[in-house]
Amino acid sequence: MFSVLIVDDEFHAVEGIKKAVDWDKAGVSSVYTAYNIQQAKEIFKEADGIDLLLCDIEMPLGSGLELLEWVKENQLETESIFLTCHEDFHYAKKAIQLGCLDYLLKPVPIPELENVMAKALKKRVEENNKSQTSHYGQFWLQHQPLLIERFWLDILNRTIPTHKEAISQAAEERNIPFSNDLRFVPVLIVVKRWHKPLSKRETKILEFALRNSAEELLLKHSVYGHLLNWGEGSLLAILSFQHYGEAEARMLKQSCASFIASCADYFYCDLNSYIGHLASAHELPAMTDKLLIVDRNNVAQDNLVIQLDEVPVIPEAHQNPEFAVWSTLLTEGQADKLIDEIARFLAAASLAKGLDAKRLHQFQQDLLQLLYSFLQAKGIQARQLFSDDQSMEMALYASRSVKDMNNWSRHIVGKATQYVRTVEQSDSVVDKAKAYIKQNLDQSLTREDIARHVFLNADYLDRIFKKVSGVSVTEYTVRERIAVAKQLLGKTGIPVHAVALQVGFTNFSHFARIFRKYTDRNPLEFRQEEQKH
Repeated sequence: MFSVLIVDDEFHAVEGIKKAVDWDKAGVSSVYTAYNIQQAKEIFKEADGIDLLLCDIEMPLGSGLELLEWVKENQLETESIFLTCHEDFHYAKKAIQLGCLDYLLKPVPIPELENVMAKALKKRVEENNKSQTSHYGQFWLQHQPLLIERFWLDILNRTIPTHKEAISQAAEERNIPFSNDLRFVPVLIVVKRWHKPLSKRETKILEFALRNSAEELLLKHSVYGHLLNWGEGSLLAILSFQHYGEAEARMLKQSCASFIASCADYFYCDLNSYIGHLASAHELPAMTDKLLIVDRNNVAQDNLVIQLDEVPVIPEAHQNPEFAVWSTLLTEGQADKLIDEIARFLAAASLAKGLDAKRLHQFQQDLLQLLYSFLQAKGIQARQLFSDDQSMEMALYASRSVKDMNNWSRHIVGKATQYVRTVEQSDSVVDKAKAYIKQNLDQSLTREDIARHVFLNADYLDRIFKKVSGVSVTEYTVRERIAVAKQLLGKTGIPVHAVALQVGFTNFSHFARIFRKYTDRNPLEFRQEEQKH
């Protein structure tokens, strides 16, 4: 017989499920209820095991995810089903169904809930049977997952020295059953990108579901398997088999391919899976390093299973971009054609297996140099133009893959050529500069500050500003300051020194001198004459 815990901050929701479900038919002898995660934790501590957790995902005193993380950390062998009323997480429902959890929308139809409960409780039985029949599984499952995970991370990060004696000693000190006779196959899983923008909460849900899916699909064929979080967006599976030959390798590759296909359908992401060679524990750090290098250099392919012995050799000679032609396209304003040429070059290089991380990074630097030279000739400050958050984030990820490089190239070429067109329509740039001046008259504006705002060289801005307005940037700024000061002096009672500050003069004597130059009167005389009328 099984035990079930229902957790929901809505009293009626808990009572509705408790009364509606046929618990005897489900094989459930004990039903516990809680209205927040603190009460739920107390029940977990006091009860003699909870087989199934039915939990609302959003509660004011802590989310269902937080409770489930606590359950996992404390190695409580419990299956879980989330309940929520938010339909916008429908994709998460499908994603979580790939793992050991399900995700149901409120109000939950009782027949559907009973069916899902039956599957979850059946899985509990299967997991118990598996742990009893597997000798190593029986040893490993009786230890806290966090302790085991820390053990593997210390091996992979070389905190534990990479030789057999040190690993055996560390295992003994941590009371972890371990044998140097065991050999493992490491599998690196890397999410390359999500297909849609996600909030932090949505990302957390999908990553949690992705991990459960990986456990379900990749660990089932091994005698022992453990899954580690391996950096942002990456997982590392460590698998041990009773025998690892061609058949087992083929089955593992098929499982990785099924996992990738499922992720493409339900997780909205591109990812790759990299399978290493059979290795002893002390050999795993070097093997994992090789897998990371393969991933870093795999800039052209997504959603593939790649085995370490199948990695192609990048040829020494490769075709270089036609930068002279590309420079001409830039000069002639043919941005779309240039973007097409960039995509064509990257596609051809990928097809010829002529790209790795180093060459893609070099390509990025060469393209930046081309654009910087083009913009410098136009008097545009490229470092300012491309310092916005979006440009910097795209530049950071550009050399990770051809797809990311194409996205960044489209963005940066489009932004550069669009701004060149804006500059060539000098009225538009001068209007932007004037608006910036008026908005910041109370600041100590310099010509360089104003030029930086419109991404131009200060001398170049002065030339086009004078061409359109008839005066230099500095002269226009002073005239605007004096015009506003005249309005404040003539129409308000603000003290003269305060007026000076409001139009950007921190030195009153300097303000009075400049004011007299433009009005033939000092500020006080001007106020007295204006207020007589």
